[in-house]
Amino acid sequence: MQDQDKTNTIDSVSSTIDTSSSVDASRRQFFKQSIAGAFGAAAALNIMPAGIKNMAYAAGSDAPEITEVKIGFIPLTDCAPIVVAAEMGFDKKYGIKIIPAKQASWAAVRDKTMNGELHASHVLYGLIYGVQMGIGGQQKDMKVLMNLDHNGQAITLSSALKDKGVKDGKSLKRVMANENRDFTFANTFPTGTHAMWLNYWLAANGINPVSDIKSIVVPPPQMVANMRIGNMDGYCVGEPWGARAIADKVGFTVTTTQDIWQDHPEKVLGTTAEFVEKNPNTARAMIAAILDACKYIDAIENRAKVAKLISAKAYVNTSEDVIAGRFVGDYDNGNGKKWKDPNYMKFYQDGYVNFPYLSDGMWFLTQHKRWGLLKADPDYLAIANKVNDIKLYTEAASLTGTSIPKSQMRSSKLMDGVVWDGSNPAAYAASFKVKA
Repeated sequence: MQDQDKTNTIDSVSSTIDTSSSVDASRRQFFKQSIAGAFGAAAALNIMPAGIKNMAYAAGSDAPEITEVKIGFIPLTDCAPIVVAAEMGFDKKYGIKIIPAKQASWAAVRDKTMNGELHASHVLYGLIYGVQMGIGGQQKDMKVLMNLDHNGQAITLSSALKDKGVKDGKSLKRVMANENRDFTFANTFPTGTHAMWLNYWLAANGINPVSDIKSIVVPPPQMVANMRIGNMDGYCVGEPWGARAIADKVGFTVTTTQDIWQDHPEKVLGTTAEFVEKNPNTARAMIAAILDACKYIDAIENRAKVAKLISAKAYVNTSEDVIAGRFVGDYDNGNGKKWKDPNYMKFYQDGYVNFPYLSDGMWFLTQHKRWGLLKADPDYLAIANKVNDIKLYTEAASLTGTSIPKSQMRSSKLMDGVVWDGSNPAAYAASFKVKA
């Protein structure tokens, strides 16, 4: 009965969201709150911990259990919060030292996070949920501690397709229909964000990603090289590997992921439930330090400095210029179009980016069901409540002066006009014409 009450409360709050309003209006509704508002929201959700009441996180029993934490990352622009928190000392304030640990693939991130070699990771949202459900590797209970960024990924098609007149999804479908061969598209992990963005875009253009293409998995830094030698027709990955394909003249951007879903969730700070259970103070400190780093990165005047920092060999290992343009919304699709995109990669926006909305986690489950990765509808809300650690995030947000939204759910309209608000996930998952 208690669980049903929670469901009714969340659905009730969710149903009050005006899905026709602009994103900016939605943000104003969510985030016109001072830190006092954050305390109020926490109390209303019955998640106000004793630590906040005492404000005693810096010492005593609330001191971090582990003071040196190894956080894994993949060489992508959105690893910036981990790098900045470590390199610029945002971690020191909270009694920890973050050690960024570069990884070769998302599978390596998964395995090392699961076995404890990494304490936490910059990781694909859908990877965490895949592991939780036992469809992205061995099942293990996982935690999403915070979201790290919105937007800023892209789908790249080969220059060979551009030469055949492909410029969008419709023209791609036409070329595919006229050529008797397998078309190969790469993502970065089967249950991850890039796989889901690619699938969604292809399906919205009438191309079934299960039956109409060959799908392969390639680590992000290897995407451009594989396209150069003709191993794929297209791929979806995070920046700067979309911009790098254009700089190297091997591909063009057919769409950005913010055009698929404006302000979509992307990477998270993920770890195991076991780690949080044993080290809650350390986990809280990590969230707080990275929230401060996200706030720093989100200031446009700091972007050039951050681009230079993360371009180093130890991190993204590419030209600073390749990172810097799209980092501030300067886009060139490599096919004759240049524009200033206001929906470039965002990291903070007073917590709008970082809050672990239950609806965000549930969306990935709906797509896993849509594409046959899940054979039956799970208890979407129960799983999101288990994985997304809103309680711990709220505690950390209070330390950083970060606002808390009024609802644990949010509403969005995707590229095909379909609205997602988390209110009926099973019906949403079943509603798509193109599916497995």
